[in-house]
Amino acid sequence: MATRKPRHAKRTASPARARRKTTPSRASGGAPTFERRRQERETLRLRSLEPSLTVGDLTRSVQFYSDVLGFFVADRWTDGGVLRGVMLKAGVCELALSQDDWAKGRNRKKGEAFRLSCETAQDIDTLAARIKAAGGRLTEEPTDHPWGRRSLSVDDPDGFHLTIYNKR
Repeated sequence: MATRKPRHAKRTASPARARRKTTPSRASGGAPTFERRRQERETLRLRSLEPSLTVGDLTRSVQFYSDVLGFFVADRWTDGGVLRGVMLKAGVCELALSQDDWAKGRNRKKGEAFRLSCETAQDIDTLAARIKAAGGRLTEEPTDHPWGRRSLSVDDPDGFHLTIYNKR
């Protein structure tokens, strides 16, 4: 008795070869065209991205991210009873902050040429008002962009740039 392959059988990659499209191409007047499937290496598939920022004053940064922006502390890391880092959470996103150990010097610049873009479903104008009321300073007031987003920007105490946006 013959056996059937399951409908959802895993397909294995075959060498690149020309395949005939099933729908005719408009550019060729309806004649079938050939497409080349590229054999590529497997790409990275992440489930989350958790940036970690090294900050000059961990206590000040935790206060900014929690009291001004609305993150909460999900985890704390200590060494010898001294707070060395935290994992902050906002929605499903996490952001780690760690205290600079000053091994690269106390004048090391932070936050230059770096921006975190954060998507939210919340109202941007309401967030802007809340940030200002908590003592935060916006570096960009709520703005509509031609690509369909409304955003605000703020810098943390170490100069890391954050843009919070929603899709309109």
